Amino acid sequence: MRILLFTGKGGVGKSTVAAGTAALAAAAGHRTLVLSTDAAHSLADAFGVSAGPEPAEPTEVAPHLYVQQVDAQRKLQQSWTEVQHYLLSVLDAAGVDPVAAEELTVLPGAEEVLALLELRQQALSGRWDVVVVDCAPTAETLRLLALPEALGWYMQRVFPAERRIIKALKPVLTRSVGVPMPGDGVFDAIERLHAELDEVRTLLSGPEASVRVVLTPEKVVLAEARRSWTHLSLFGYRVDGVVANRVFPSAEGDDWRAGWVASQAAVLEEVDQSFAGLPVWRSEYRAEEPVGVEALRRLAEQVYAGADPLAVPTGPGPFSVERTAGGALLRLALPLVTRAEVDLARNGDELVVTVGSYRRLLTLPAGLARLRVAGARVEAGGLRVRFVEPEQQAAAGGVRQEAAR
Repeated sequence: MRILLFTGKGGVGKSTVAAGTAALAAAAGHRTLVLSTDAAHSLADAFGVSAGPEPAEPTEVAPHLYVQQVDAQRKLQQSWTEVQHYLLSVLDAAGVDPVAAEELTVLPGAEEVLALLELRQQALSGRWDVVVVDCAPTAETLRLLALPEALGWYMQRVFPAERRIIKALKPVLTRSVGVPMPGDGVFDAIERLHAELDEVRTLLSGPEASVRVVLTPEKVVLAEARRSWTHLSLFGYRVDGVVANRVFPSAEGDDWRAGWVASQAAVLEEVDQSFAGLPVWRSEYRAEEPVGVEALRRLAEQVYAGADPLAVPTGPGPFSVERTAGGALLRLALPLVTRAEVDLARNGDELVVTVGSYRRLLTLPAGLARLRVAGARVEAGGLRVRFVEPEQQAAAGGVRQEAAR
């Protein structure tokens, strides 16, 4: 099953491009689902149809093509009820107004998180050949895709001890502070959420999943798209292409439009240079808004220009480990970064990689965790970390020292 995620700065037309790609896949006979992780759902509007009497379920809009706009409230009740009931009991004991308490117990970013859980459910259902995901704007998407691994770190490092302590002290704490302590049902709900999100990460970082960045030919938009490529790679997600949307066609005898064409041409040249090695597809600005299945399919045909929109990317993924004669070499793709922008540290069996405001805690496999870091450097669009056997530690340089050279 092929999974395609579309993201980009708000307003660049990612929903339109995602919907067009889905329409093109369905026209080729693939059973296709397109769903949104953006709280501001617009997929049904793009197809020019109603989401149906039950918008939480996939609605057929054309042969082989279904659209789904996740009902966050319903999914929240299914996945978060046990935890929410506990939080409500705590707030009630603290004297918080019931209406305010209801608002306070809504999971932050619930719509996006629960849409990921719906993606998991649909992917595991066996109903689809292709799943296209219309993601939230870039910053929200990056936070969302980093969540499964971050929650995994908490579940491995903190959660087991926290559960044991609370279980042991529950009678004392309940009497002394007057606030109910969480029961096994609350912990079980959190564990289920972690397991489901972990499956989502496995799906989205797998070989048949990839991200496409949608942009418009503007310098500010390009700058964000470049950062997106770097940060998506940092968290192990593969970017397989870029769509430059709303490109002005050539203008004869129109000085105003000719100025825009020239300005966009300069940015498009930077796009090609920035994303060297990736396909850059272009979509011309149309005289009218593409609404409806056929209009979206025609747009996608023009964008991909005969290329297979479902082609599975080849070559190494963003993260790989290679055994060497003296140890191992870890590679993490970090396109468009310089050495000064990357900070690396070792903390037990973890590597802490920081790029700008984003940090990833890489839990090392057992085979690497026993090795010592001999050095690291940023080169050729990626981070390379060299590991050696413990007895070779004396000859190995420090992580930060080699990275800085």
